[in-house]
Amino acid sequence: MASESKRSGTREPPHVRVRRVDGVEEGADGAARDAASHGVEDAIFREIVRLREAGAGAALATVIDVRGSAPAREPMKILVRADGSTLGSVGGGCLEEEVKRRALQVIEEDRPARVSMSLTEEDSPGGALICGGSVEVFVEPITAPPLVLFGGGHVSRAVAQLAARVGFRILVTDDRPAYASRERFPMAAETRVEYADAAARSAPIDRSTFVLVMTRTHADDRRILEELFRRGAQPRWLGMIGSGQKARKTFDALAEVGVDKTWLKRVRTPVGLRLGARTADEIAVSIVAEMIAVRRGAPESIAVPGSPPENRVLDEGGEGEARDE
Repeated sequence: MASESKRSGTREPPHVRVRRVDGVEEGADGAARDAASHGVEDAIFREIVRLREAGAGAALATVIDVRGSAPAREPMKILVRADGSTLGSVGGGCLEEEVKRRALQVIEEDRPARVSMSLTEEDSPGGALICGGSVEVFVEPITAPPLVLFGGGHVSRAVAQLAARVGFRILVTDDRPAYASRERFPMAAETRVEYADAAARSAPIDRSTFVLVMTRTHADDRRILEELFRRGAQPRWLGMIGSGQKARKTFDALAEVGVDKTWLKRVRTPVGLRLGARTADEIAVSIVAEMIAVRRGAPESIAVPGSPPENRVLDEGGEGEARDE
């Protein structure tokens, strides 16, 4: 089933759109042609708008300090996408390669970083870019962290409302049209009406993505986890709602069809901080609080009490809190 289109009469949150009038197609190749036509910095900001609308991960690196002789100049910029492709430059050579490497870390961790490099023979024994100066580059994520919600029930809606307020870009998928609608999830960037296995195969998931599995049946939760494993998904955070008993049954069934136990230990379940939550809104607070702790690099002992980052069911054998919708 296809993504639900926007219906007339639904009020959308304000956002920026750039109308392309130069005939340049979108994507990395289109951005490169745009740079040739309009200048690199203009093309970078156009591409940032496009990436934000698409929900794609990227980081912007800007030269903020240059001392002595160096190939970089303030405020040279390079935009690094999650797939490693780039637009712009901070001087090339080993400096640019290090900036690209750190930018990919920034995208994955959703935290800014500074890159400092001395371009001297002592600091560059390989002889590359021995200019005698030093360069400092500030690298920042420029897109909101994506959150994929498998299931559109009451807890999912409460999670979406709170997660949107703290800066996540949300995609909701459910096989019931009424539970994956723009009316039910006006805060979501996208809603999809798809069966569980198809949704798990098609949802955009990379190492910066937060994923929460909370469908209305254990069978669908199991199908989603199996498909995520088969596609080699490695999201930044992967949670499944439910009790410890449910999780053990799910993991036993998945192990029987070949899902690796090491991969299953990535699944955070029972999900959320241990607050004794009972209502949908309280459960949402505990789940989003855990997501924030992971996003902001809080100590793992705070993010997931017990034996982080692996799940508490496989590690401890405990029941956990019952959190089915």
